[in-house]
Amino acid sequence: MVDSSSFQSFHYRIRREASGLANWVRGKWADSRWFRRGAILLGVLLAGWLLLWAVLAKDLPDAETLLEYEPQLPTVVRGVDGGIVHSYARERRVQLQYADFPRQLIEAYLAAEDKTFFSHGGIDAGGLLGAVVDYVSKLGSGERAVGGSTITQQVAKNILLTNEYSITRKLKEMLLARRIESVLTKQEILELYLNEIPLGRRSFGVQAAARAYFDKDVGDLDLHEAAFLAILPKAPETYSRAKFADVAMERRNFVLDQMVENDFVTQAEASAAKARPLGLVTQRRERSADAGYFLEEVRRQLIEQFGETPEDGGNSVYGGGLWVRTSLDMDMQEASRDALRQGLMNFHGGRGWRGPIATIDPDNGDLASQLASSNLSINYQNWRVGVVTERAGNRATIAFGDGTTAPLTGLPDALRVGHVTAASPDGNGFRVRSLPEVSGGVVVQDPMTGRVLAMQGGFDSRLGDFNRATQAQRQPGSTIKPFVYATGLDNGFTPSTQVENSSYCYYQGSQLGEKCFRGGRGGKYPLRYGLEQSQNIMTVQIAMESGMPNVINTFKALEIGSYDPYPAFALGAGETTVMKMVNAYSTLANHGRLNTPTLIDYVQDRRGKVIWRADKRECTRCKMDEWDGRPMPRLKPLGKQAMDARTAFQVMHMLEGVVTRGTGRRLKDLGLPLFGKTGTTTGPTDVWFIGGTQQYIVGAYVGYDQPRNLGGYEGASLAAPIVKRVIADTRKRWREDPAIAPAGVRMVRVDRRTGKQVYEGWPNDGEDTAVIWEAFKPDTEPPRSTAADEIEARRKEILELIRRGATASQQRPQRESEEVEGLESFVEEQGGIY
Repeated sequence: MVDSSSFQSFHYRIRREASGLANWVRGKWADSRWFRRGAILLGVLLAGWLLLWAVLAKDLPDAETLLEYEPQLPTVVRGVDGGIVHSYARERRVQLQYADFPRQLIEAYLAAEDKTFFSHGGIDAGGLLGAVVDYVSKLGSGERAVGGSTITQQVAKNILLTNEYSITRKLKEMLLARRIESVLTKQEILELYLNEIPLGRRSFGVQAAARAYFDKDVGDLDLHEAAFLAILPKAPETYSRAKFADVAMERRNFVLDQMVENDFVTQAEASAAKARPLGLVTQRRERSADAGYFLEEVRRQLIEQFGETPEDGGNSVYGGGLWVRTSLDMDMQEASRDALRQGLMNFHGGRGWRGPIATIDPDNGDLASQLASSNLSINYQNWRVGVVTERAGNRATIAFGDGTTAPLTGLPDALRVGHVTAASPDGNGFRVRSLPEVSGGVVVQDPMTGRVLAMQGGFDSRLGDFNRATQAQRQPGSTIKPFVYATGLDNGFTPSTQVENSSYCYYQGSQLGEKCFRGGRGGKYPLRYGLEQSQNIMTVQIAMESGMPNVINTFKALEIGSYDPYPAFALGAGETTVMKMVNAYSTLANHGRLNTPTLIDYVQDRRGKVIWRADKRECTRCKMDEWDGRPMPRLKPLGKQAMDARTAFQVMHMLEGVVTRGTGRRLKDLGLPLFGKTGTTTGPTDVWFIGGTQQYIVGAYVGYDQPRNLGGYEGASLAAPIVKRVIADTRKRWREDPAIAPAGVRMVRVDRRTGKQVYEGWPNDGEDTAVIWEAFKPDTEPPRSTAADEIEARRKEILELIRRGATASQQRPQRESEEVEGLESFVEEQGGIY
């Protein structure tokens, strides 16, 4: 228990001392003028300091926001195998955890920036005093004083403040540094710092900088490289330039000395590091897959879904740190790219230089710099894209985006200064190369899921981002015929139905009456024959007897396009895209189920949570803790039933004949159960081939961007080889299993010429086999073939051979599989094709 008398005594002494101090101050105040002035000045300074502190602190951001701070991060894209294929970034940023930073790299930054980091409370008194002295000494000189900021202060500036050069900002920085130290641990502060510090070359954070300057990850850096990265916070744009290499070397060696002084490394290690050159790379290894058209389409879809910049939301493409799994299959992509390029180059042949890729105006500045900013480049063999900087007679100079120049040979007469052209190494210089003017597109799709595995929308996306696989609206020609035949099969026809191929007549109205066109291969032929040999008159007959509105509805149901019910559209006069046509053929392979083409499987946010998924099917019983004894839960099939499954199989089965003995015969030697169809438009201006198996569908078209005559080429001779090369280059991926038929299909042996059922002989793989398997719906099988039928079929075959010989003798070759005399004027009237 406290003695009350002792407490009273203590209280009395306090009052006595305080009274004595007060009397002393009053005495001094009364007797000394300097004391009064000093006290007033001290009070004013204290009041001003408190007022300034209150004003500065009032609008400061809350340091606790750093606990939930989310830096702007790029979107990372993965391929079908999970490997990283690209990232969408306007700044180089890679987020690491503290444990991922190498010890030597941390020590290099401590030696260069903040030796007492682990002992101070956010402000280094010695460094601050030095900064004040330096600031005073440079007043009025225009030079920027040394900051004297600790790592904590730099975190405050980089994340919560601006880079404004002022005393006010420095005071705010100090205040925030103290607050940050009370909220975060030292390791958390260092993690923020090393991930966010701007280090030049559009790099933020040490991992991004390690890749930008040394093309390495931080864990692979050598001591001299870590020391170089540590000098960058002071002046990244200076130290990273070749002309300041000596200054950078001197500063790097200083950091190494500081590391020795702080016992981070030995003198021997520092000396060995000093002996090393800077070793900065001028060009990083390509870390993005060569799939520019595919990746650009993914980017467009992501922006539409999540926004482009952080202002559009927390999951934006350029800031949200998304992880995107795509269906990009690099084996298929490379095969598609190479096949299309080879096809375009083969067509281009010896046509010579077609003109510049682009033209740069010399009056706008250095040509090489303008080329670098244009981002025009090429990834084909050893070719490069450069700009002509000099031209005098047979001599010229070409400059590239990296500033290098070389003599240029093989000069076309039209080549001028400012022309951007492709060139390849030739001796001590470069030779002009010509890119094909013709272009095209290729798409590879999984028909069972709709996933797009590959997409090539032109020769090279670096030369222009117009994607001919998804954006080019072209006439599909005869590739649309299978869907006319599908409509016929749904409206009373069978694969064996005999269709007139001699002429086609239609009623034009009361004033014009009936008009007829002739020129087909005379007589009647089974439906299969018309599709295998791409007979136009048979196709129009089927379309008109089935009802053109029904044909148009089929096109619409398969999302090929929406057209008017004119006969020309049955021959492919309407416009569509490679993507849509490939997806329609996938529907045939998928038993009539139409999927939406997808490039993205799913999207995860920066924490790994799936925020978007292409496959939205629910499986409510798939995650039971215990089996409930009921049948295994099954997902519903993907897509929607857009066509009778039996009809789809019948068409696909007939299209196998196109490859076996029709217009697509050149793919037969691949030894796969392929189906497909060629297509050629009026002129021809576009040529197509689309086909595959129930495993993969591949489609290609070739044509000029501004449609014009291709000079007689057909789909079979130009587009089909492109598809064939895609398949050949990925042949080991393709299964040889025959197509699986849906329920309700009957396979019947028929005579190929008459379409009637036979009971003798068996089908074989020969081109001229008389007996084939045909697919029928129940109760639609044809009657038995008779001897008279076979004699008549043989007579037609002989006549056809005679006709072929007569046709071949003519000067102008006839495109037998695509062209019919007399129908051209009809098609032209309808704006169509043949």
